[in-house]
Amino acid sequence: MTDNGVFTGVDLCSQVNNHAHRTEEIDVDRLLVRRGQSFSIALQCSGAPPRAPEYQLSLVLRLGKQGEVTVKVSEYQARGAGQWWFSQQAAQSELLVTVHSPADAPVGLYSLALLLLSPDEHILEETAPESFYLLFNPWCKADAVYLPDEGLLQEYILNENGILYQGAWNDITSLSWNFGQFEKDIVDICFEILDNSPTALKNPDMDTLNRANPVYVSRTLTAMVNSNDDRGVLTGNWTGDYSDGVAPTRWTGSAPILRKWSEGGAERVRYGQCWVFAGVACTVLRCLGIPTRCITNYSSAHDTDGNLMIDYLFDENMESISTGGRKDMVWNYHCWVESWMAREDLPDGNDGWQALDPTPQERSDGVYCCGPCPVRAIREGEVGVKYDAPFIFAEVNADLAFWVVHPDGERTQASVNKRTVGRNISTKSVYGDQREDITAHYKYPEGSEKERQVFEKAGRRVSQPNGGQGQLELSIKHAQAVHGTDFDVIVEVRNAGEEDARAHLTVVSTTVTYNSLHRGECQKKTARLTVPAQRAHKEVLRLRYNHYGACVSEHNLIRVTAFVKTNDQEDVILEEVNIPLRMPKLLMKVVGEAVVSRKVTAHITFTNPLPVTLKDGVFTVEGAGLTAATEIPAPGNIGPGEEVTVKFSFKPMRPGLRKLVVDFDSDRLRDVKGEATVIVRRKKWNRT
Repeated sequence: MTDNGVFTGVDLCSQVNNHAHRTEEIDVDRLLVRRGQSFSIALQCSGAPPRAPEYQLSLVLRLGKQGEVTVKVSEYQARGAGQWWFSQQAAQSELLVTVHSPADAPVGLYSLALLLLSPDEHILEETAPESFYLLFNPWCKADAVYLPDEGLLQEYILNENGILYQGAWNDITSLSWNFGQFEKDIVDICFEILDNSPTALKNPDMDTLNRANPVYVSRTLTAMVNSNDDRGVLTGNWTGDYSDGVAPTRWTGSAPILRKWSEGGAERVRYGQCWVFAGVACTVLRCLGIPTRCITNYSSAHDTDGNLMIDYLFDENMESISTGGRKDMVWNYHCWVESWMAREDLPDGNDGWQALDPTPQERSDGVYCCGPCPVRAIREGEVGVKYDAPFIFAEVNADLAFWVVHPDGERTQASVNKRTVGRNISTKSVYGDQREDITAHYKYPEGSEKERQVFEKAGRRVSQPNGGQGQLELSIKHAQAVHGTDFDVIVEVRNAGEEDARAHLTVVSTTVTYNSLHRGECQKKTARLTVPAQRAHKEVLRLRYNHYGACVSEHNLIRVTAFVKTNDQEDVILEEVNIPLRMPKLLMKVVGEAVVSRKVTAHITFTNPLPVTLKDGVFTVEGAGLTAATEIPAPGNIGPGEEVTVKFSFKPMRPGLRKLVVDFDSDRLRDVKGEATVIVRRKKWNRT
C-alpha cells in the first residue's frame, strides 16, 4: 500500500462473517469462511471511494504455503460457473466488497490482496495481503459435502463432544470423547497435517488443487492420522508396554494429541489404538467442514488373505496353533469413521456416508489407509468399488471357522459361525447421548435371502462345516463380571440326540486385548462327560481375581473358549465368548455456577474396587471450551475399598453446553472414566 494511497485499511469483518459461516466457535479474530457462500470485507479510503471508469478493482488470491496457486478475481460482470467473483458497493469513505467463492474451490489458507487498476489495467495501488481460511461447506447445495439436514449438521459438524462405543456386542459400553474441533489452533494443525502429507511435500501444486475434492482430502487424512508411512500424527501400539509414551486408554480427547504432534515438529505421538485414531480423524474432518461420525463394529473381522474367512486352528489339546506370519483375527470391536460426501468418481448411487479407517491394518495402494468407501456398496456386496471395499466388506461379513489339527496334519472343521462377525454396528445418536444401531446400513438381516444374494455378488465362498453337525450343542453363559471380583462361567453341553453321548470337554479362560492379542492364561478345566439323551450337562468355571488380575490387559477383557469332542471324533464343537469386566465410574461434581473466564471447581471421587492397593494413580481432566487436558496426581496410594476425592479448578473459555471428562489410571487399574455436563453462561457485565 502506498503512503499516499487511496486505501487506508482493510477490515475482514471476521466477527460478522464467521457468525454467518458458522465458524465463530473457531475464532472471531481471524477470518474463516466456507466455500460457495459469500463474505464481505471493507476497504477504508482516504476520501471518496474510487469509481469506474477512472479506476478498476481487482482481487488476487494465493493458496498454498508458498502461494503455489494464484487466482485473479474479477468483478461480477465476468463471473462464471466455478469461478471466484466479487461485487462492490461504495459508502462515503468506505468500499464494501462482497466476495463469492465457488463451491468446488480448494480448501486451505488463502492470502488476499486488492489491486487498484487504471483503465488500461496498470496497478496503481495494492493492499498488503490478508489471510483467511476457506473450509468445506455442508450447508451449500453445490458443495460435494452438502448435507440437507440441520439436525445432522449440528451433530456431525458443530458438536465438539462425542461418544465412542466399546465393550462387547452383548455388553456395550460408552466412552465420552472430546473432539474439540473448535479449540484454539486446531484448524491450523488440521491444515498442517495436510501440508505434511507425502503428496504435498513432493508436488505441492497438485496437492493444493486436489484439496477441492473431499474424496482426496479424506483419503489423505486416513493415511496421515497414523504415522506408519509418513509424518503422520499417531503411532499404534497394542503390546501393553507404553512406557515411552501415553497409554491409548489415557487419552480423553483429540486436541492434546494434535497439539503434541504440532508442537513436536510433526513428530509422531505415542500411542493410539482404533478408537483414538477414529476420534482424531473425526476431529480433523469435522474441523475442515466434512460431516463425520465415529462408528464401532462389534466382532470385527481382520481378513489378511481376502478370502472372507477367518480361520482359527487348534490342536487336540485345545492349544492354539500359530501358522507363522500374519494371521486372521476377529477384534472384539473396531472403530472407524464415516464422512458424508458425493462420489462423482463413482457410478450413481454411491453418494452419502463413506467408511474411512485411519487405523493402520492393511496397505491400500501401498499406504496404510482405508477408504473412503460407500457404505451402500458394502451393503450391496459391490466389492469392486473404490476404495478398499473388499476389506471393509470382510470386517462386517466374514465367516468364522474353527479347525482342529490332528497329529497327522489332517484338519477337522469344528464349526463355522456365519453370525458372529459384524454385530450391533453403532454410532452416537443425533438426538442425545443414546446409541444408534446402524447395522442395517452395512448388511441385510442375517440369513435373509437378500443377504445370500449379496454374498454371492461379493464372490464369497459358501462354506459348509465338515463337523459340528452331530447331536451335541455347546453354549457359554456368565454372571455379571465386575473387575476385582470372582465370578462364574457356565458351560452347557446339550445332547439333542436320542442316545447318550460320551465326550471330552475343555474350557480355557485367557486375558486378551480388544483386538484379540493373547496376554495370559487364567484357568483351564477339562472333564470327561456322559450327557444323557435330550438332556444337558453344565460345567461351572470359577474365574478368580487372583488368577486374572495380574495379567488382565488395559482393555479389561477375558476370553472363555470351550471345546467339546465326542469319543468317536465325529462331533467336534468350539464356542468362544469375550467377557468385558465391568469398571467403576468416577463421580464428578462441578460446584457453583460456570461462567466464562470465572474460576469454578470440580470434585472428582474414586473408590478402589480391587482387593489390592493401587499405586501411581493419576487423573486426567479435559473439556472442549472448558479446559485443556490437565493431570492431577492421586493423593498417595489407594487401598482396597478406599475412597479418594481430588479438586480441580478451571476457567471456562466458551459459553454453551459443555462436557468435562476425566480418566483415572494406576499401576493395576486403567481406563476408569467419568464425566460431567456443564452449562457455561456468558459473563455478566456490571451495571453502573
